[in-house]
Amino acid sequence: MRLPTLATLLFASGAALGAGLGGIAQPDFTVQSELRTTVDAPKPVFPLYQRAKRIHGYKPFQALVDAAPAGSVLRPPPGNYAGPVTLTKPLTIDGGGKVVIDAGDRGSVFTILTDGATLRGVRLTGSGDLHDTEDACLEIRGHRNVAENLVVDNCLFGIDLRQSNRNVVRNNRITSKRVDLGVRGDGLRLWYSMDNLVEGNHLIDTRDFVVWYSNGNTIRNNLGRRSRYSMHFMFSQANLVEGNRYYDNAVGIYVMYTEGVIIRNNLISHANGAAGMGIGFKEASNTVVEGNDIIYCATGIGSDLSPFQPDTKIWIRNNRIAYNSIGILFNSEREGNIVTDNVFEGNITQVAVNGTGTAMGNTWRGNWWDDYQGFDRNRDGRGDQPHELFAYADRIWMELPHALYFKNAPLMEAIDFLERLAPFSSPSLILRDPAPRFNKPLNHGIRKPS
Repeated sequence: MRLPTLATLLFASGAALGAGLGGIAQPDFTVQSELRTTVDAPKPVFPLYQRAKRIHGYKPFQALVDAAPAGSVLRPPPGNYAGPVTLTKPLTIDGGGKVVIDAGDRGSVFTILTDGATLRGVRLTGSGDLHDTEDACLEIRGHRNVAENLVVDNCLFGIDLRQSNRNVVRNNRITSKRVDLGVRGDGLRLWYSMDNLVEGNHLIDTRDFVVWYSNGNTIRNNLGRRSRYSMHFMFSQANLVEGNRYYDNAVGIYVMYTEGVIIRNNLISHANGAAGMGIGFKEASNTVVEGNDIIYCATGIGSDLSPFQPDTKIWIRNNRIAYNSIGILFNSEREGNIVTDNVFEGNITQVAVNGTGTAMGNTWRGNWWDDYQGFDRNRDGRGDQPHELFAYADRIWMELPHALYFKNAPLMEAIDFLERLAPFSSPSLILRDPAPRFNKPLNHGIRKPS
């Protein structure tokens, strides 16, 4: 009997997510088959003399793998070994943190081409640097495998799963080759891979962590630093992203052409630069964003044509959106966003809409705004009057993208001050929150464990 997948558990029952997803029935993204189709590009074979001289005296690790019976536990003696390695039988390899496998800067280091194997406590290093063959430290091409407690460094791509389901990738330390950001490989990649668990990994100085055409995965408690996309979803449904910490990346979490993602209890900080963004949507639908801290980013949440599918929603609730240049930026006048019970504080611009549109078609309710100008005379915790956000001189850079360069320049600030003092043009009403919170909630954003 096959166990239910995460996608089934999250989305097959309308009652289970009725409160979270507005009671809208969700499609079943259950994995129907674990058959694999070989789609990997042919890879060249490099003899030892073409590999770096540092490994020429190392014993080939492949010999140990070939000699170990299927289903056994291989505990190799501590030391340095030469790659590459291809594992084609279920085997547990435990290096105890004292085994190094080095491919000598050619090709991929280790390939798991079986089901039910475990690779633990090994350092993988020295892949090639060819993007056309996607040289990696670890390639997983099978189901129900475990890769944990690995050190992955000096590799173009880190850990690459392709058409591989129900694997566990846990507590690995992944860094890329020391090259410019744009020519690094992905630190971690899931491609057509379903119901995998990715947790407790550190991705430092890699390029992206991508999840493409992959459904029902759980990504939790990972750390990402100094990369491009901490997480990039594309055509991937019903994934859960929780408890991750992302610092100093160009983009925190980007959801593109994707439905049914739950993003909760993550910390996303210092996503800066020209395209810096904490969480971004591109033609995404039925997504929940809750309990996150999104702080010190160029844009906290960016939305482009989202929600995209008819009669779908995006729920943004119970988040702390703080100290960003722009709290939430909509690229168009789009309806269907439900923005409730968030904390907006310290943002230079709370909410902006590019072009001439507004955000009035979305639902704004019960948020705390640090610039609210009202009272709570009946002490019910809600402001006596709605919070209304108007755009004065900000309309210049919203309607004329090239003027964004002058955002917050002294002249723009002076014009904005004069507009607010004695308007010489009609300001645009961007949003209205009819019942804003009057008192700032405590411990808003990431939920602390009790």
